[in-house]
Amino acid sequence: MKPIRFFQSIQAKLIIIYLLMILVALQLIGVYFIKTLETSLKNEFIENRNSQAQLLAQYAETYLTENQENKNSDTAKKSYADLNDFVNGLFATSKAEIQIIDANGAVLTTTRPTNQSVVNSKNTQTEVTRALQGIKDNQRLFTDFDGVRKIIIAKPIGSGVKVLGAVYIIASMDDVYKTLTQINNFFISGTLIALALTAGLGVILSSTITNPIKAITRQATAVAEGRYEYEEKIRVVGEDEIGQLGNTFNFMMERLREALSLNEEEKEKLASILSNMNDGLIATDDHGRIMVINRRAKQILQVNEDTTLGMPLGELLGMPQEKMQVLEGTEDHSTMLHLYHEAEEDPLFVKVTYTTIHSKGSTGTIAVLQDVTGQEKLDQARREFVANVSHELRTPLTTIKSYLEALEDGALEEPQLAGKFVNVARNETERMIRLVTDLLQLSRLDSKQAILSKVTTDVTEMLEEVADRFSFQLEQRMIAIEIDVEKHVDEIMLDRDRIDQVLDNLVSNAIKYTPEGGHIRIHAGRRESSVLEISVQDNGIGIPRKDLSRIFERFYRVDKARSRNMGGTGLGLSIAREIVKAHGGAIQLESELGQGTRVKFTLPYQQEEAAV
Repeated sequence: MKPIRFFQSIQAKLIIIYLLMILVALQLIGVYFIKTLETSLKNEFIENRNSQAQLLAQYAETYLTENQENKNSDTAKKSYADLNDFVNGLFATSKAEIQIIDANGAVLTTTRPTNQSVVNSKNTQTEVTRALQGIKDNQRLFTDFDGVRKIIIAKPIGSGVKVLGAVYIIASMDDVYKTLTQINNFFISGTLIALALTAGLGVILSSTITNPIKAITRQATAVAEGRYEYEEKIRVVGEDEIGQLGNTFNFMMERLREALSLNEEEKEKLASILSNMNDGLIATDDHGRIMVINRRAKQILQVNEDTTLGMPLGELLGMPQEKMQVLEGTEDHSTMLHLYHEAEEDPLFVKVTYTTIHSKGSTGTIAVLQDVTGQEKLDQARREFVANVSHELRTPLTTIKSYLEALEDGALEEPQLAGKFVNVARNETERMIRLVTDLLQLSRLDSKQAILSKVTTDVTEMLEEVADRFSFQLEQRMIAIEIDVEKHVDEIMLDRDRIDQVLDNLVSNAIKYTPEGGHIRIHAGRRESSVLEISVQDNGIGIPRKDLSRIFERFYRVDKARSRNMGGTGLGLSIAREIVKAHGGAIQLESELGQGTRVKFTLPYQQEEAAV
């Protein structure tokens, strides 16, 4: 967050407002006070000078009356001399020039020693002229050439109608204005001191307002930046509006933390659910671009999240937009995809179901991906199983029916031919019996209904008996058989009849697919001290690599025509696998085309046997 400069802050604005308010108030008070004081001092000064002029006019009236009565006498001269002494003695300290003027306008006396030259000269000032005419209020304020403000006052002398002369006073108002200047300076100094104190108090008082706001701003900034763990609370120091704001903000933060915590929990739950779903899930925005893709969807599509976010859904699934719009418009909203990955030979069957979602004015799509490869393979296996069972049963039945019809048509009358036909029908019937028996056995093994009758068995003896049972076929095809039992192979508890069935099936297959003069090796040994491993290996024609993954499927034949001609039902290896699994073991097949085949299976020793 960009820091706020001091002069842009609320604190500075409050301080400036305080200062402006104080400054305006002081200026208004000061202007009113100075103007009032100036008016008062001026009026007092003028009144004093007017009183002084009036007093002089009354006093000088006596002298002027006597002088007019005793003109050109020594007494008149003495009166003017006394008047001059009186005026100089009484008013010399008033810093004003006082002139006594006779009726003709001549200056009789002046209080300014440096201006004695004006005595007996005529004063032509307008105020003097007006006073000699009997006008009493004659005064004028002016500024002298040296910048000093002065006042002129002229008063007529004489109590009657006749004007004997005039009193002329010209006084400087410099002291008045100096006093006003000093008062102005005091006021300005006081204003500056008041503003400084106001600024200090403004900083202190504004801090009580701005500090909680700053604290709230810090917390709000922390929340805006995603730092919800910010635990500092707003310090509330009062019950005013700021304190209520702080309490409200603290309460809001607590509720926000609770809401965020709950939201995080729900988010984690949703993320956990999405991550651990067995189905893939993809969510898009209203533009059809991917926003969310879970782990299962990435596994199914074998893509990376970084490259898929923001990608159009149709591009990810390899479907054109037109087809997706058609699917969204149908009631089913689902389709089947066949995905081919480089590491897998078989395609991956994925069912995609689309759902349109509406949220706050926006429309998105959720695509659910279900890996139905196993289900498809199971359905295919079931279809193949039904088809194979039907075919395996239909073939001998058709043969039996055709031979019975031939017997019915007359072959019964020919004993040699009839015997041959009956023999074929009997062989096909036995083949059907073997098929049904194998199917029933597989059904019991699948449903865990087969009961194992375990007995203590000598492994070497069991393998030798297997070789003895096939000795005639081995001699006929000139195939050598070798039995190899390791020294530490002990007796084991197993169902002898069923394991004999497994061994017979493996040895029979080895004889069928091993050419004359070949070799078969039966080996038995202990693995991990508690597991018996038995293997049957031949050097026959082998099995192609593409058929190895399906060799234990029911009715699956590598060479279907040859296997059927050899009398096999296609269930031998399936039965062998189920019998070994029922004993708690496992069976594996390894083969190279033209190099031979090796089938091995393991049987666990019981705990008491392993302890011996």
